[in-house]
Amino acid sequence: MFTGLIEDIGTVRAVDRRGGGLSIGVRTALPIAEIAVGASIAVDGACLTAERFDADCFYAVAGRETLSVTTLGDVRVGQAVHLERALAVGDRLGGHLVQGHVDGIAMLRSRADTTESVVLWFEAPAESARYIAAKGSVCLAGVSLTVNERDGCRFRVNVVPHTARATRFGSMRPGEAVNLEVDVLAKYVERLLSGGGSPGMSLSLETLARSGFLR
Repeated sequence: MFTGLIEDIGTVRAVDRRGGGLSIGVRTALPIAEIAVGASIAVDGACLTAERFDADCFYAVAGRETLSVTTLGDVRVGQAVHLERALAVGDRLGGHLVQGHVDGIAMLRSRADTTESVVLWFEAPAESARYIAAKGSVCLAGVSLTVNERDGCRFRVNVVPHTARATRFGSMRPGEAVNLEVDVLAKYVERLLSGGGSPGMSLSLETLARSGFLR
């Protein structure tokens, strides 16, 4: 589990194809000595398992499924990637609950720089867009952001100056692809509304509203 608050921008040092998977080496300023073998690290929002280390680099394997739904299939040596270690019990939850389970790839369609923020419009795959709501949370390239507006499959986020400096969003340009993870709560609400495949378990929006769940 992650929060969507980036700890470091790492650099891909090695890419090694292994059958249908990929071994990735990432140079990082994170304290390597404090990362255990088997630890989870979100790389551009995709949860990977650290398998080995050297002085300033960790190595992880992305499997076939991960490569099919993330941007890691096109990763290259020298590329910058967002990094976040898994949330520890007792840590402040500054972003929102992020699983590191990428739902698909969103495309940056437009960018406008204003005095107070960088305004970005992204387009999500139709199967993921239904989970995105104005004022809700979304994770893009591992970064927790608030959706300010939605128009069909497109949605707008405003990146404040600190986030623009601490992430790649400060230099991102239209046409770039990013990993997208929607808020997991939206998926569970949908399952409750549909009955989750169990007869008699369906809930209506009216029922949820009366219960206070949607307040």
